[in-house]
Amino acid sequence: MSGGVDSSVVAGLMKEQGHNVVGVTMCFNITHPNSKKPSCCGVDGIEDAKRAAHILDIPHYVFNYAQDLQESIIDNFTSEYLNGRTPNPCVRCNQHLKFGSLFEKVRKLGADYLATGHYAKIHFNSKDGRYELKKACDNRKDQSYFLYSVRKETLPHVLFPIGNMTKEEVRALAAKYNLANAQKPESQDICFVSSDGYKKFLEERVGKQMMAPGPFKDETGNVIGEHKGIAHYTIGQRDGLGVALGRPKYVFKIEKETNTVYLGDVDRLFSKGLIATQMNYVSIDPPLKDFETKIRIRHGFGEVSAFVTSMDNVQAQIRFAEPQKSITPGQSVVMYRDDIVLAGGIIEKAVA
Repeated sequence: MSGGVDSSVVAGLMKEQGHNVVGVTMCFNITHPNSKKPSCCGVDGIEDAKRAAHILDIPHYVFNYAQDLQESIIDNFTSEYLNGRTPNPCVRCNQHLKFGSLFEKVRKLGADYLATGHYAKIHFNSKDGRYELKKACDNRKDQSYFLYSVRKETLPHVLFPIGNMTKEEVRALAAKYNLANAQKPESQDICFVSSDGYKKFLEERVGKQMMAPGPFKDETGNVIGEHKGIAHYTIGQRDGLGVALGRPKYVFKIEKETNTVYLGDVDRLFSKGLIATQMNYVSIDPPLKDFETKIRIRHGFGEVSAFVTSMDNVQAQIRFAEPQKSITPGQSVVMYRDDIVLAGGIIEKAVA
């Protein structure tokens, strides 16, 4: 229970269905006093979760995961940006904390299931004898992209009770349960980053001296300006570059070794494929031969057709049916078949 309306409603639904429900909250010791959006798992979130548990008349416990967040998520987040990559901390949080450390803890404490407020579904395929991760019914809220890294062994013991519901239906249930957070605003995107943004977070964490300026170069290697540190940029970026070149230019490559950011025309952003590592096959076994699938290369991005060559259990090469724009190392590529999440991995590099 993060303190938000989704997880609070899940607790109410589980109790209404006759389960013996215990509310648990992960404490990350996060505070953003001036933030415009609430942070999940912060001090205010914990208090909201306690209030919801009291209203629902269920026991509630708080587990301290501040150090785990630091070591598994924030350190990686910082390192990735300083190496010219663009990480997705929500994917890692689901993998290492919510469906890693927390899942193992509640199972050891005797729970049969871990139920969360994610917008996704888990379905048992009786024909193949396996559990499958699927998209939520509400495409606007679907979080399946962030869940591909969940181990398939955990799926039989995970519940996503609101996967068949819309946000409006969830809020209506919250009102039915008399929950005080029925109209609570959505939490911010990255819980440990305030509304000041990730650049400010990185500067406060590592100091400006660790974000050394360096050259902007064009496609031919000519120096055309100076950047503020590679952590300030991501592939496909056009705004905020601070250089005037007479026509739009985009970040198409970031080179950590030389501290160089390359700018070029929009056509330099297109790639024919990518290499993905840290592959996780959540709904299928690693394929023994090439296969065609739909992929998503970033959250909120439409699915496109692609061909996957499985190189081993942890790495795959993906070739697009048509060239795709702004392939970003550090982000996730997720594979789908209809509404089933097949697998996903971390983008290592684009393939020309």
